[in-house]
Amino acid sequence: MNTSTIPDSFSLDELCVLTDLAKRTVRYYVQIGLVSRPHGETRAARYGAKHLEQLLLIRKWTAAGVSLERIHDLLEGEAAPVPPRPRTPGAIEVCSHVLIANGVELVIDPARAGLSPEQLRHFVKGIMQAYADATDTTSATNATKPRPRPKKARRGKLQAQLPG
Repeated sequence: MNTSTIPDSFSLDELCVLTDLAKRTVRYYVQIGLVSRPHGETRAARYGAKHLEQLLLIRKWTAAGVSLERIHDLLEGEAAPVPPRPRTPGAIEVCSHVLIANGVELVIDPARAGLSPEQLRHFVKGIMQAYADATDTTSATNATKPRPRPKKARRGKLQAQLPG
């Protein structure tokens, strides 16, 4: 790309076209300190590559739902990880649904759970094994468990003993 065709500075109109933001929005961001003040004032104000970069980052982060306060902190050099959006009614989430057995389903949001794909596979294998162990009908504990016997009542009548 030929860098000699890229201007060193932009007017407010040019900057707004490049960032797809309204003039009023750019001025507001300058007013609250998110964007550096331009060189010059009023219609003669010029914006540089730094202003363009700031506005593009602001646009990306606001589209991701980051608050303007947090964006200010990020632009000042705070840690870049953006906190997750709060869960709200109507929000769309991508989750993994794992069918364990008929009527048993596991729903996992790997991103919120902080699991890598390998950790998720290991977790699901463990759950499947735990379910298999829990439903195993040939286990020794089930085979040797004695059945409850009816008790004889006084005067010769039988009463069934209720398990419990």
